[in-house]
Amino acid sequence: MDFVVSSVFLCLFVTLFTVTCSSGMLVDVVVDRYDIPKVCPREVKTEDFIRYHFNGTFYADGKKFDSSHDRGKAFISQVGLGRLITGMDRGLQGMCVNERRRITVPPHLAYGSIGAGGVIPPDAVLVYDVLLLDIWNTEDKVQIRTMSKPAACNRTTVASDFVRYHYNGTLLSGEAFDSSYMRNTTYDTYLGKGDLIKGMDEGLLGMCVGERRVIIVPPFLAYGENGYGSLVPPQATLVFEVLLVDVFNPKDEIIVELKEVPEGCIRRTKIGDFIRYHYNGTFQDGTAFDSSYQRNSTYNTYIGMGYVIRGMDKALQGLCIGEKRTVRIPPHLAYGEEGVGDLIPGSAVLVFDIHVIDFHNPKDPIQIKVTHKPRDCTMTSEADDLIQYRYNCSLMDGTLLYSSDQQDSPSTTTLGANKVILGLEEGLSGMCVGERREVVIPPHLGHGENGAGGVPRSAVLFFELELLELQKGVPEGYMFVWLDDSPEPLFPAMDLNSDKEVPLEEFTSFIMTQVNEGKGRLRPGVDTSSIIKDMFNNQDRNKDGKIVEDELKLKQDEEPEQVRRDEL
Repeated sequence: MDFVVSSVFLCLFVTLFTVTCSSGMLVDVVVDRYDIPKVCPREVKTEDFIRYHFNGTFYADGKKFDSSHDRGKAFISQVGLGRLITGMDRGLQGMCVNERRRITVPPHLAYGSIGAGGVIPPDAVLVYDVLLLDIWNTEDKVQIRTMSKPAACNRTTVASDFVRYHYNGTLLSGEAFDSSYMRNTTYDTYLGKGDLIKGMDEGLLGMCVGERRVIIVPPFLAYGENGYGSLVPPQATLVFEVLLVDVFNPKDEIIVELKEVPEGCIRRTKIGDFIRYHYNGTFQDGTAFDSSYQRNSTYNTYIGMGYVIRGMDKALQGLCIGEKRTVRIPPHLAYGEEGVGDLIPGSAVLVFDIHVIDFHNPKDPIQIKVTHKPRDCTMTSEADDLIQYRYNCSLMDGTLLYSSDQQDSPSTTTLGANKVILGLEEGLSGMCVGERREVVIPPHLGHGENGAGGVPRSAVLFFELELLELQKGVPEGYMFVWLDDSPEPLFPAMDLNSDKEVPLEEFTSFIMTQVNEGKGRLRPGVDTSSIIKDMFNNQDRNKDGKIVEDELKLKQDEEPEQVRRDEL
């Protein structure tokens, strides 16, 4: 097209030069396209409407006779239908937006031998310096040009959706009139409800979150003849560069996408459970707003009891330990139209990537699974027994917390002495030597809400246990118990040489005989000689280094409620 216009200009220039030399009159319009934009997607043609600025001067002396610039308002007209002087109708053909051209019009294509209202004299050659600002046609439709689109698109916008988007708004000439970026906030509105200009309502349909598109809206689908205040002039084509940030529908529910579900899931979360989970929180465009990983701490809460947003309360039901899922929560199930300060914008869809670490119910008992049990299992652990055991203690996601293998020797404890957590006490009870177990301990039977020394708050613990040694014990407060009836009478049996007195050596020999014959038991885990000496001192009431018959008393005589588990 440029070549054609240039050729026309050359012919016209030659004609002007020739005619001027002979008669001084022009026979046609002369067009000088002295500033042509590099990109020209559309040229003026007959029946198009245009908006342009101009300066009008006389060819003879350069004197100005009219100017849209001076009036501060661009000129609007339709081309090729006689609404302009014939010379302008011809001279504006093929023009591009932002093009500048000089149009020289001979009198017979302007106001002829009559002139116009005392402003244009007869037979005046007119020169118009024109800047084209806009082109549109009554047949125009909204133009959509997709600039970029995400590879994955879960849904596209439809009428009645609520959208949040950023935009830059310009006129067709490139002059900016508005920008959401300048306000540092998205434009939020419903589609198809008349809240937007018609062309924008149409141009935003079918978009994906993260999509960028250019939407060109003709004036009659924008602000039409009235324009919009000082920002948008009358009959202006509008160009919007749009980035869709968010979309939801008031009827939307949460959307759950399973990422990873462990095999062998025998229990799922339900209302009333307490859960510990990690999450990354983003908006639909991928912008992060929060993360438990950055705090290096799980989020801990009860499910279905209103401690979290409604959408999350729903999303946390039916999960397995170790499960990973992505959850999209519409704003009416999240933080609504108000949002949360500077963290969550109003009407924002929230996306959570969730990883369940563990969960439990406050009514849960411990869970015991026997993984190995010896055939010969005649003696099992119980309260007061001294046991030696091997263990690994982990979180439910497999994170190892402690292990007896990290110590110089296996762990030792007396059952019933409150030296281990309640759940472990129960998990170690009833075991045979050589037996192995897996024990799951809820936090109320473990380290509770506060945790302890490397154990997170409210953590469910997983123990692998193996009982290595077992020494049957004696009740708290006792140093020796009879496993059978004590000798009757006792003192003569204790007085081995029958001299009516029992020194420490003789007392020691008597007690060790009972132990070796299985008739009595000393408290395990304590030095034998120290225990026997303490027992002797308890009976040597006058502290003369020997026990006589009048001093000897069984603990059952002092505490009648004890039966067969008596200390000398």
